[in-house]
Amino acid sequence: MTAAVTAHPADPHERLRSVVRDFARTWIAPHVTRLEQDQTVEHDLPRLIAAQGWIGATIDPAYGGMGAGHEAKTVIVEEISRVSAAMGAAAQASQLGLAKIIHFGTVEQQREWLPRIADGTVLPTIAVTEPGSGGHVLGMQATGRRKGRDYVLTGRKVFVGNSAIGDVHGVVVRTGKGSKGLTAFLVESGRTGLTVSPHRPALGLHGFSFGELVLDECRVPAANMIGEPGDGLAVAYSSSTLYGRPNLTAVALGLHQAIYDTTTEFARSRTRYGKPLAKLPTIRAKLGELRSHLLTARTLAYHAVRLLDAGRPCDDDLINAKHVTTELLQDSARTAMNIWAAAGLLTEHPVQRYVRDALHMFPPAGTGDIQLLRLGETASGVTHPQWSARFPGTAHTHPDVRSAPAA
Repeated sequence: MTAAVTAHPADPHERLRSVVRDFARTWIAPHVTRLEQDQTVEHDLPRLIAAQGWIGATIDPAYGGMGAGHEAKTVIVEEISRVSAAMGAAAQASQLGLAKIIHFGTVEQQREWLPRIADGTVLPTIAVTEPGSGGHVLGMQATGRRKGRDYVLTGRKVFVGNSAIGDVHGVVVRTGKGSKGLTAFLVESGRTGLTVSPHRPALGLHGFSFGELVLDECRVPAANMIGEPGDGLAVAYSSSTLYGRPNLTAVALGLHQAIYDTTTEFARSRTRYGKPLAKLPTIRAKLGELRSHLLTARTLAYHAVRLLDAGRPCDDDLINAKHVTTELLQDSARTAMNIWAAAGLLTEHPVQRYVRDALHMFPPAGTGDIQLLRLGETASGVTHPQWSARFPGTAHTHPDVRSAPAA
């Protein structure tokens, strides 16, 4: 594997990057062929990744987390995705799932869940998308009605990252009308009335579970509410902006690096006309395009999360990074296939897997059209809450416990 393209000579997380890279090569790489062949949900590797403490990159050390911030999280997800985008997707889905507890959790909820997420014994998810509404969050139909000290939840959630292996799901449902009528709840995986639908194999990311949760009169205590009644939209949007978008950017970046690594090696080793492919002008130009795209993607990805860690308003930077890195990844996947030609279609070579996995980067946390719509609104003078301003810094816990470790 060739050295990673770096846009900045100094990597503040160089040791972390090395540790995660060695882990991915040693413990994940040997299983990639099996994941591709089986196309079933992988249960063990996501928990092995979580056991390293990496899901807790942004959890306060008071709860056993790394407290290392979003840049460290990006390094972790990138290096795992460089070996397996499916397992990188699983890692980021758990990191996304904890955002709601960090941002909106009560003292009791943070004390109950964050230590177990940090040590890898609990995998959290977030469930927002529904079959009939897609990216239109306010169009959701799942409901939650108050019944005594409980809420009874009914509805369906789809494309839930780690749906089949999650231990606690953050479910957003409609409890009232309009934008203030959405509320979020923690739903433990063993709750009566909660069912995980059978796994449906997809085009790529084999081994990653992003399926359906069915809520059928699922009763949860009112104490399981995340935030206040009506905070559901804020829970969904803040999680997507501050975790979902940079997380998917990191998966795309690792996948992009893998495309670059394997394709440059292929071009140097394969000969045509008595010389390596890499020495042919047309191929050399394509390799230059791959490198340019990767350098640009890396710069945008790390610039955005460094702003986030620094506590600076950067919602648009996070949105733009997700959009551009995803688009450049698609371009590089196509360019790589042009270099590999027919050889790239063979399953014995990884480039065909990279192309399939790359297509999975579009929909989560908003398609390219949604990202451009948000950027266009800013350009048109439309203002939205800056989630990066509301939740600044590297590790966020309830202010009442920032100086009080968990019991």
